[in-house]
Amino acid sequence: MILNNIQQPLVSVITPTYNRPKYLTEALKSAVKQTYQNLEIIVSDNCSTENTQAIVESFQDSRIKFWRQPTNIGMFANQMHAFKMAQGKYVASLHDDDMWKEDFLEKLVPKLEANPNLTLAFCDHYVMRADSTIDDVATEKNSDFYKRANLKEGTYQPFYQLSLIDRAVSTATAAVIRRDAVDWDSFPPEVGVSWDIYLNYLTCRSGNGAYYYPGKLTCYREHEQTDTMTSGSRDAQAKIRKAKADIYCLERFMEDKQLQDIKPYFEKQWGYISTTLGIGLMRTEQLKDARPYFIRSLRQQFSLRTSVALLLSLSPSKIAAKF
Repeated sequence: MILNNIQQPLVSVITPTYNRPKYLTEALKSAVKQTYQNLEIIVSDNCSTENTQAIVESFQDSRIKFWRQPTNIGMFANQMHAFKMAQGKYVASLHDDDMWKEDFLEKLVPKLEANPNLTLAFCDHYVMRADSTIDDVATEKNSDFYKRANLKEGTYQPFYQLSLIDRAVSTATAAVIRRDAVDWDSFPPEVGVSWDIYLNYLTCRSGNGAYYYPGKLTCYREHEQTDTMTSGSRDAQAKIRKAKADIYCLERFMEDKQLQDIKPYFEKQWGYISTTLGIGLMRTEQLKDARPYFIRSLRQQFSLRTSVALLLSLSPSKIAAKF
């Protein structure tokens, strides 16, 4: 049974966007079709050259609130601006290239309402291709990799392991968060493209719980414009941005006294990502800047990958850039 709007708490749907008119249309369609109806949908346009406002107006839905940045302020700042506009009791991130199943909010919000000790509720999700078709192989690999394939339905409290090590919680794609559980002004700009990892961290720190629904209720789209798709270094600058943001997050986690029991995991990840950053710098022929990352990674732990990268960084830049 669907509750009427008066009984339903307001949910703020956060949709930052930049020059993806077709995808944005699909994302908004999935939001307005939610069986859970008491929404505000915040579209924050990062100064697109496309006419995003016309897309929003075509829906003729008063629940959609549109904001256009006067200049491009970057992905992270635009995302945070949208979160800070939220008025709902709960917030949920819907990227302009993703989609929700119609019952996403209906399945998760009541769990939060029934248990005030929950910080968030999350689910599994599909991986879809650029053409909006589901990639079954990628979906199952994703569920396995992020430890959701065999995760039991229920409440996990605390959920540091689940969120920061297993990375099962996807606050950017498939979660509903109690808005007042997070200080939205506490995000340092250095977290950049890894803002969702830092949000996972902030939601954990309260010590409250997370509820997991085992169904796939959202769709994450993989395509060439996805900024986090840096494997294989198709975009060395994106690899550098991501690695720097991850390192910043990991260093904050290592400093947190609440996380000392799992600090060794963060130290290991820090060494691996330092090598990744060095490789990104090497591929852009910044060999002098790359070497210190390889050296500090090796001081943390021996790695054949890091050792080979360090040796190659001593070769001519054109050769090293091919690593």
